[in-house]
Amino acid sequence: MFSIQINSVQELPQAAEAFLKHFPEERLFAFYGKMGAGKTTLIKALCRALGSTDPITSPTFALVNEYSTAQNERIFHFDFYRIKNIEEALDIGFDDYIYSGKYCFMEWPENIEALLPDQVIAVNIEVLDTDARKITTNKL
Repeated sequence: MFSIQINSVQELPQAAEAFLKHFPEERLFAFYGKMGAGKTTLIKALCRALGSTDPITSPTFALVNEYSTAQNERIFHFDFYRIKNIEEALDIGFDDYIYSGKYCFMEWPENIEALLPDQVIAVNIEVLDTDARKITTNKL
């Protein structure tokens, strides 16, 4: 579906723009990659490309962060790394977020895959070297 190689963090803004142009209608994205692959960094670039000026940080302990764009649109950023069970995701209202029609960027989605709807785009981040990453996507 979509593939791009990023050789440095300076290329992220352009890569984020290309990514969003490739998926004009999709809103649900599940980010896969090992620890330190750059999931949060890519999500931050996507939020910036969408017009958010909010501080973008990993919601590791809160499970979800909400950001706003200049047009007052909401973006939801999830981190399921520390989730103990699927019920914990349901308790934070995961279904309400995922069916809101807003952008939902999910880190460590493998921990809640049973809850993911069919229309989720899987975003795979492969570490090529210290600075370079290959980003590929496919439907779950």
